[in-house]
Amino acid sequence: MEKIKQARTGAASGEGYSKESLQKVKEIVESAAKYIPQKIEANVEQINELLDITESYKAPDALMKILFDCEKREELFRSMLELFRYEMDKDWFHAYFQDEHADRKQKKQDFTPTSISNLLANITGAPSDGMYYEPCAGTGGLTIAAWHNHRIQHSPFEYKPSMYYYTVEELSERALPFLLFNLMIRGMNATVVQCDVLSREAKAAFFIQNDKDDHMLFSSLNVLPYSKEVEEYLAIKFTDEVIYGPHIESTAWPVALGGDGHTPIDFSEVLNG
Repeated sequence: MEKIKQARTGAASGEGYSKESLQKVKEIVESAAKYIPQKIEANVEQINELLDITESYKAPDALMKILFDCEKREELFRSMLELFRYEMDKDWFHAYFQDEHADRKQKKQDFTPTSISNLLANITGAPSDGMYYEPCAGTGGLTIAAWHNHRIQHSPFEYKPSMYYYTVEELSERALPFLLFNLMIRGMNATVVQCDVLSREAKAAFFIQNDKDDHMLFSSLNVLPYSKEVEEYLAIKFTDEVIYGPHIESTAWPVALGGDGHTPIDFSEVLNG
């Protein structure tokens, strides 16, 4: 502020500002602005570039394809983290998806504002049993707010992803890839069901697991089998079409989730309990 005052010449005597003084003030203000926190919002072109697409309508299919490739997926995760400066407490895709992909006409898709998501997360707090359920999850904005509220109840040295388990449901095939992305990049343990929450007709079900129970790591992606056991366990009814073939990345249950870290996962055995 002292420099700004010094930049003013003759003001007290009514002489006003010189062009040189105004230029100096501008330079000082621009320099100071670099240290003011800016709202982090990536534009459509930046996200599309990371997804290697030129048209936004291709984003859901492109993202889903990447999610099934572990190497490309984690490369994308790291790039997105840098793009959004590791700001993990909100849905980066909120504006992007709502503007580019939301089906307002047919499905009345409008997503919960971040401020409302944060308010609801603070009101509900952390579940005593560590279990969280959300129907019509969209791209995961409310789930992210809840996850953030849950994890800050613990110190970084104490928090483990296994402390909480998330079950989310969403029908839209366009929202689903973004929902999976948001849970996996945050290292969450979750079941994601693509279904109609009223009729319970389902197209697919996924198991998201943080294999090392380390909040600094990403989650793996597993497609639950199109079986009677899965239908009964999740109270759903698969449609006749099988959309996703077998895809298992988690090779064993971690100790934190009741396993020994070595025994291969047998989903049918687990679901039969």
